[in-house]
This record gives sequence, C-alpha cells and structure tokens, in this order.
Amino acid sequence: MNDTNPETLTTIEQAFEILELIHSNNGGKPTDIADSMDVSSSTAHRYLNTLVEKGYLVKEDGVYYLALKFLTLGERARTRKNVYTSAEEYADMLAEESGCRSTFIVEENLQGIYLYTSAGSHSVWTQSTIGKRIPLHATAGGKAILASLSDDKVARIIDQGLERKTSSTITSASTLREQLTTIRDRGYAFNREEQIQGVNAVGAPVTDNSGEVIGAFSVSGPSNRLNGDRFTSELPQILLGITNEYELRITLS
Repeated sequence: MNDTNPETLTTIEQAFEILELIHSNNGGKPTDIADSMDVSSSTAHRYLNTLVEKGYLVKEDGVYYLALKFLTLGERARTRKNVYTSAEEYADMLAEESGCRSTFIVEENLQGIYLYTSAGSHSVWTQSTIGKRIPLHATAGGKAILASLSDDKVARIIDQGLERKTSSTITSASTLREQLTTIRDRGYAFNREEQIQGVNAVGAPVTDNSGEVIGAFSVSGPSNRLNGDRFTSELPQILLGITNEYELRITLS
C-alpha cells in the first residue's frame, strides 16, 4: 500500500527548489522565485513565508536569504561520525607539514564533499569551501576515493557523466579506469590542473579496519610550485605518512 500523497511530494520538492535557488543566487525576491519556478507570485509568497516561519529563511529589505539554522544542521551532519571530527586535526597537521592547502573529502550520493580545509604557509585559494560538492573524477582526493570504491559504484559515477572542469579533466571512461588501476597500485592520486587551471594536487584514500574507504586527504597548490620531485615524490610521502597516522588512530579508537 502506498500512502504517499503526490501533492505533498510536489510541495516538498518545490520547497527544496526554492532553497536551492536562494542558495545559488545568494538571495532572492518573490518575483525571482515565481519566474524561475513558473508559479504565481502569491504561491511564491506562501512558500517563502512558510520557510521563514519554520526558520529556514530570513527576510531583509524584501529579499529572502538562507537562515543561520542551516549552520546547526550542517554542523550536525559534518560531525555525525567520530572519524569525521578527528580528521580535522590531521588536515591541520598535513597543511603545516606540507605548507600546502589540505582538505578532507568524503563521498556522498556519488559526489565528493569537502568536510575540512586547512591553509598551509604557502597555500592559495582553491575553491575548497566546506560543504561544497565536487565531481570525484576531477580531483586528487576524489580519484583516490574512486579507486577504493566497488566496480559497481564506479560504473554508476561514470554513467552520470564525467563533467569537464578544465581542458585537462579526464572525460574518457577508459582513461579514468586506467588511472584508477594505477592509483590502487601506488596508493595515491594526482590532479594535474584537472579541477582548476594552474592548480595541482595529490590525494590519498583513508580506509577503516575493514578496508572500507572513509574519505581522502589531499594537498594542493600552484602548478608552478607543485612540480618535479616535490610533486611526484616529496608531497606523496608526507601525505601517506599523515594518512597512515590517521588510519592508525581509527584502528585504535
């Protein structure tokens, strides 16, 4: 027996669509929402006012914005697992030892999500905002995670499309699969300007006692600095050392 009410589902979907629109545009007016969703202004007003009443939006000078309630929800999601909270300490260690920007990402719903980011002494901004979703195939940490996933899950990720982020992004399924085999063998992944032009990165997967992948650490920086032996040898060794320490902590906890 199916008790789902189609009208209720539509209402929920539209409410989330409004939140996504306001997030993407850093705010929105009722007319903007009505035009984007092809609904009447009165309908848009009702949705917006309900979301304000529930604490998910705030209204300032006629413009609606996401409310700070999302901070509470996001923090609860970010710290839901102990292994996530302890990763922050090791991301900081990695940034300090490497001098690069370090990140810790996890896979959720076939995408990568930044949980932590830490700036090193010589780091640059790489758009690694906490909570941001990224394509796994275009990042070092993402490819490290991909190499640790089941063949079925990798196939599902490939089937949804390999988005091109730069001219260096891997968009060929066969090329990606070849790289994943190499990554499994050596234990870490490279990103050579595949997500952001001019930025290189190295990533390594983190696995638990059972061998299941939890996430991945990575370090990144300008391609004119991250090259040669420092990129292909020195940074991977630093990365693997921190990753192994973290995995040991997980094992003993």
